[in-house]
Amino acid sequence: MRIRIVDAFTDRPFAGNPAGVLLLDAFPEDDWLQNVATEVNHAETAFAHRLDAGGEADWALRWFTPVAEVAMCGHATLATAHVLHSTGAHDGPVRFATRSGVLVATPREDGSITLDFPTAPLTPVEVPDGVAEALGAEPLVAFDTGPNVGDLLIELADEKTVHALTPDHKALGAYSERGIIATARAEDPTRGYDFVSRCFFPNVGIDEDPVTGSAHTALAPFWSERLGRAELTGLQASPRSGRVRTELSGDRTLLSGRAVTVIEGELIT
Repeated sequence: MRIRIVDAFTDRPFAGNPAGVLLLDAFPEDDWLQNVATEVNHAETAFAHRLDAGGEADWALRWFTPVAEVAMCGHATLATAHVLHSTGAHDGPVRFATRSGVLVATPREDGSITLDFPTAPLTPVEVPDGVAEALGAEPLVAFDTGPNVGDLLIELADEKTVHALTPDHKALGAYSERGIIATARAEDPTRGYDFVSRCFFPNVGIDEDPVTGSAHTALAPFWSERLGRAELTGLQASPRSGRVRTELSGDRTLLSGRAVTVIEGELIT
């Protein structure tokens, strides 16, 4: 059984967000899927199998962190689409049946892939007591991002503050289902990005996620409203770093980026 490690939302190896990708004949027991994801030990491992022709989707897709299955994952979806296209297993747009509905990944002429995801609903909430101490910075505003994303989105004063965060990861777990998205406006948009973010997900075993596609379904509407543009580019300022192009389209968010396969091997079970 072939297993691949793909760096997503980057055009070079050892950057962006790594994901394991396995193409299967069918989904085996959940315990096996979780054990493989724990062994791979990346933010997510994606498992996909082909569906019968004529349905609403082409492939079934699931995502697991090292400790849990998740309802939505952007970078591992991008990684899976990259594997399908680069290996010739699928041509053109691919429709994935997932826990978040049918998600479409479309290859572009420039080599990037665009994901069509549901936009996260943003609900203003009071900044919870203690979150400033856990995060290590004073929030300006906070938003709940709904059940698919499951994060608390927090705006900070400036880009420098986002870069400098050294949070108490264990303490952050008390404030949302998955974790915290910290964001700020870009200090200099001429650098090629409009906003910055960092994502901390202690409740699913990820202290800091390198590049988070699902978080950008919340970041896109948040910053599009403030900046007055439907198309933006976000920089996720983790140590590995990566960029996500976003576009609002009705109640959907289009996420675009590249991916690179860095490891391919045999999984022996």
